[in-house]
Amino acid sequence: MFRQFLFLSLVNLTMFYASAHAQSVNLYDRGKYLMEGPVACGNCHVQRGAKGEPLLDKGLSGGMVFDEPAFKAVASNITPDKETGIGNWTDQQLEKAIREGIRPNGKVIGPPMPIEFYRKMSDEDLKAIIVYMRAQPAVRNQVPKSIYNIPLPANYGPTITQKISTPSQKNTKEYGEYLTAISHCMDCHNPRNEKGQLVWSKLGSGGQQFKGPWGISVSRNLTPHEYGLKNWTNQEIATAIQNGIDRSGQNYRPPMAFSWYKNINKNDMDAIIQYLRSLKPLSGGN
Repeated sequence: MFRQFLFLSLVNLTMFYASAHAQSVNLYDRGKYLMEGPVACGNCHVQRGAKGEPLLDKGLSGGMVFDEPAFKAVASNITPDKETGIGNWTDQQLEKAIREGIRPNGKVIGPPMPIEFYRKMSDEDLKAIIVYMRAQPAVRNQVPKSIYNIPLPANYGPTITQKISTPSQKNTKEYGEYLTAISHCMDCHNPRNEKGQLVWSKLGSGGQQFKGPWGISVSRNLTPHEYGLKNWTNQEIATAIQNGIDRSGQNYRPPMAFSWYKNINKNDMDAIIQYLRSLKPLSGGN
């Protein structure tokens, strides 16, 4: 009887660890896909070369500068380095920083971190991203502090206490809206007012300007208006998002995250396109 009990206990323990390992692997795979695809954190947290090209060999060690009238922000080092990165942060602290914009010391993370969109990130996807971040090589890179010429908000909303689930992929439009949010598309493709706040009534109509070594980029109108994507095919939209090539064959310029969006799978791209086609047609943009 004792041997039978011991045998069953060992079997249950083995199954438990196998299940935990499988869950960890699944979370890592999902986190890898999100980080290297739609969420595209590296588009800001990877250092840039003289022409604005991403230096992928530097990892997520930060240092990219956003020099605007309202602020001079420097992307943080989000590798597991304990001195200059997030190596000493707990998972709970990372969750709060990513989804609520609050550092472990209680200070608010300022723009251009798209917290308004990351607040919609599901619990499971947030965990997956953190698993992936923990698995990255630690890179020592001390970046300077950001300087803000505008008052930062006390917070980006109430503390998130309710469970947030990933929408079912069967509900294509809802899932596409979710992917568009965590990909923070509208952080660039929405107009902003004189205070730098997003104008939600003009969702997706573009028109923001981005200055850099590449010159000046203007965000495109993503609504199904004749000035937007109305006459574009699904393939033309996918090619523009993933390869940075306009339907006329013209190459788009940064800061669009082509190096990451190229990894978005077909199912997710189809969902994103269906959501974009559901937007209210609005004039504006380039």
